[in-house]
Amino acid sequence: MFLAAVLAAPTNAAPLPWAPPPVNICGETGFDPVNRLPDPSAPPAPPLPPSFDIPVPIPQLTPVPIPDPPHDNTRVAQAPLPTDPCRNPCPEVTDAPKPAAESTETSTGSADFLPRIRINPEIEPIPIPVPGENGEPAQPAPDPVVRPIEPGPVSAPVAPAVVESVRLVEQVTGPGSSNRTDKRWQVNGTDLGLFWETEPGKVAMVFGDTFGDGWAYGGAGADTADWRSNVLAYSSDRDLADGLRIDAMVQDKPCHAAELLGSRKIKNWETTTIPTSGFALGERQFMSYMSVNHWSRIPGMWLTNYGGLAYSDDGGQTWTKDQHARWENMFGLGKFQVAAMVPHGDYVYLFGTPNGRIGMIGLARVHQADVLNKTAYQYWVDGDWAPAAENSATPLALGTASELSVRYDAERKQWQMVYLDSAAGKIVLRTAAEPQGRWTDIVPLVSTEDYPKAYGGFIHPWSTAQDLYFTMSAWDSYNVYLMHARLR
Repeated sequence: MFLAAVLAAPTNAAPLPWAPPPVNICGETGFDPVNRLPDPSAPPAPPLPPSFDIPVPIPQLTPVPIPDPPHDNTRVAQAPLPTDPCRNPCPEVTDAPKPAAESTETSTGSADFLPRIRINPEIEPIPIPVPGENGEPAQPAPDPVVRPIEPGPVSAPVAPAVVESVRLVEQVTGPGSSNRTDKRWQVNGTDLGLFWETEPGKVAMVFGDTFGDGWAYGGAGADTADWRSNVLAYSSDRDLADGLRIDAMVQDKPCHAAELLGSRKIKNWETTTIPTSGFALGERQFMSYMSVNHWSRIPGMWLTNYGGLAYSDDGGQTWTKDQHARWENMFGLGKFQVAAMVPHGDYVYLFGTPNGRIGMIGLARVHQADVLNKTAYQYWVDGDWAPAAENSATPLALGTASELSVRYDAERKQWQMVYLDSAAGKIVLRTAAEPQGRWTDIVPLVSTEDYPKAYGGFIHPWSTAQDLYFTMSAWDSYNVYLMHARLR
């Protein structure tokens, strides 16, 4: 999850008329991420909110055993989903009655019309490393590789894409979705939903911080709401015009999506591990991710420890974090913390941004055989591919970018890049003939005026030159939506 909401943009677009929330085939109510007028039949909102929370940080020394303990790779095969889409595969788990929550609020007002003031203690961990038990075995470092400086001239500019229309196709995850991920895999709230083709006819879809029982509308869930740092789904659905069907998810027990990459879940040490892209080379799957130190109180900002690579040799069921393929975030200035990696030709191209949502895009490349050898990467610097120059990488385009998604469109022989431009308050598209550009100006796809607090923009690999499908997350409903842009 990206705990910081999207940087606010001026709201000039008029809200659309009120409409009832969507309902799936089973009669379950979903979420509508569109900016709409309030329900005219609802009672007027009070002039003041019912309560104010006053956060009070409480420093706490927190022992952190090192090294990291081994990750639990318990896996349970996915049973076939019921032929009746409205029958739950695990009713004893997902349909069990929940105990009524008890209110612990204490009012400080003298009358009910005054808002309640709640003191909200927040533990601020001060991590202290201490010796722990054995962790993952050490991995041998690859032999250093020194690549020469090679020319990397920019290509002639291409014509910007013309967007004829953009529409919301459907809610992909959460309560009320057609996939009913809350009932089938205890995925009630989640975000991102980035893709890659694992094998012909099958795509992986990876989500960020995920919550189950205990999650409630209003952003990411609490630590106690069945928190998993990341989960993975599979889909073979090629007809995306009517939505995206999820066939299965990686499970650690029946009807429960498993956490792929473990995290310490300790603020100021490692809060979580968030996937940023994925790709396949042969039968090995790769996933880039970021190790988040902590989320900032400043909207759109966070601090990472490093950006890293993990790999899977069993189709994405279990993953190994490579201990050497890491881009450390020295002094918070690392340029390749949030990555999008794309294999093409003999190379894998690495597009990266710093932590947070106000950085620019850098570029590197590496031979496919050396993708886990950080010393073999060449960085694009002033028109050349230069080794060992990650902090000198030249920005590919002006402007801020975050949560990149990049695809090579073989039909049009062009590169497509979709990302959130926080300054503009839009999810945008750029195109180019070569990875190093010259990239077109931004072409807006989705505005946060129309879809409040929207972020992401991850391209489905089975998009075509005319039909661009991508996922979008919305913070308040904290779930993933499929979008369709028609290009001319």
